[in-house]
Amino acid sequence: MLGPRPTLADLAAERFDLIVVGGGISGAGILLEAARRGVKTLLVEQADFASGASSRSSKMVHGGLRYIPQGRLGLTRDALLERERLVAELPDLVIRQPYAYVVRRGVFPGRWPLELVLGLYDAMAGIRDHHWLGRDATLARIPGLAPEGLVGAMVYTDALTDDARLVLRILHEAAAEGGRMINHVRVTATRQGADEFAVEVHDTLAGTTATLSAARVIRAGGPWVGEVAGEAKKIRPLRGSHLFFTRDRLPLSDCVAAAHPRDRRPVYAFPWAGATCVGTTDLDHATPLSREPRATVEEMDYLLEFLAREFPERRLGRDDVIATQAGIRPVVPSGKGLNPSQESRDHSVWHHGGEVLVAGGKLTTFRLIALDALAAAGLIDAAERKRARRTKERLFRHAVAFPDRLGHPTAPLPEGEALIEAFAWTLDHEMVGRLDDLLARRLRLLPARPAALVPLLATIEPFCRDRLGWDATRWHAEVARLAEIAEDVYGLPTGDVRAIRGDGFRPSQPPPNSTGPEAVIPGRSEAEGKGIR
Repeated sequence: MLGPRPTLADLAAERFDLIVVGGGISGAGILLEAARRGVKTLLVEQADFASGASSRSSKMVHGGLRYIPQGRLGLTRDALLERERLVAELPDLVIRQPYAYVVRRGVFPGRWPLELVLGLYDAMAGIRDHHWLGRDATLARIPGLAPEGLVGAMVYTDALTDDARLVLRILHEAAAEGGRMINHVRVTATRQGADEFAVEVHDTLAGTTATLSAARVIRAGGPWVGEVAGEAKKIRPLRGSHLFFTRDRLPLSDCVAAAHPRDRRPVYAFPWAGATCVGTTDLDHATPLSREPRATVEEMDYLLEFLAREFPERRLGRDDVIATQAGIRPVVPSGKGLNPSQESRDHSVWHHGGEVLVAGGKLTTFRLIALDALAAAGLIDAAERKRARRTKERLFRHAVAFPDRLGHPTAPLPEGEALIEAFAWTLDHEMVGRLDDLLARRLRLLPARPAALVPLLATIEPFCRDRLGWDATRWHAEVARLAEIAEDVYGLPTGDVRAIRGDGFRPSQPPPNSTGPEAVIPGRSEAEGKGIR
């Protein structure tokens, strides 16, 4: 278990071998690989664990089918082997899922190019399960699919996960190996001395500051790595956005992929946490990182255009979208002016002022990213890195008794008493610091079930106040903050957020003349990015 949240005073009294900056999938992987080797390691995250792209990804643990035509066979092979490891070790969190790639007459890729690529894809993974479905079988398997021009579908295997809970599962494993972690702590400066780093930090919840010491520092903060002085040119922030629908409006049991009618990019629609998710876009993100990314109207309409082509009978429009999400991929640019979708998703590790910086990579390859980062930091040698990449040893060696269905990627979230038990367990064991930590990442009500938020607030208020020590003022501040996040981060870019319409998020008013922590997230501009590619 993650244990109680430590204080900065306690952490400042220790000296660490390594401080990892960033609590997404890469930082969590580095913490785990370091801790299991006996390296005294602390991870610090400025917001919440997985609060960036690691909770707003496409939820896929996959090899990257499109990387094969791009010639990136090494990346595909590595990702597929890691996929198979995760499916075997975390069968309730990373599940093998059928993917059906729809083939239409005159639209590339057709059946035989897919057959060729998937033959190689399966061979790299050590399996063989792709197969062709004819037109009638495809229409029977995928309800509501447009029959016009349909030839059939190629069905193959990849995997789905709950991305935020995958990060948390890695952190639980790291804690069992002796790793330490703290969220809502921002690094304000680092200074390198003769034999250690002084890392100045600020706890945004407690309002305290401290100087931590470590022999080495690895920064794995996603796009924030580009904020390090002089390093911006090494990161190309790319935004990927998704839409969410209720399952009754878009009922799918398989992941369905097809080429977008506008630009032929593959777009996916798949079941997730009791809802249906559709995405993703891929475009340059120009808005400052201090503003939370959000889907734009143009991105929403781009994805709705895809649905209108593939599922016209559903007549899906803006009114059917229950939530959106947008994540920023910290892609390492080629410098060749490539279209965003053509940039490599491989990772890069380099040195800056004595620190090790990490960017790029895929959710699936977090373990390999961690090994490269530890090698760059001098914590493992080349022989150990090579051995670890090839090892068959289990990565997840400690059992964690999660509540039933918590984190299962396709099953609906728990209901009734089971949901309350999940709330209580999470509050006790997963270092919740804010209300959105609980509802947007530990229990994915945002974005999967936003309509359930308001009815649950009165039920969970006593749990939060009791277990987290919140008074009435703090509770009302957290509810107000959650309402803004639901609207500004996960809501429709048009500003129409039906789940929180009216004053449902504020069942009662804060005490008169009360003061509490600020509950405002920064504003954000509609004029961002450079259009759909």
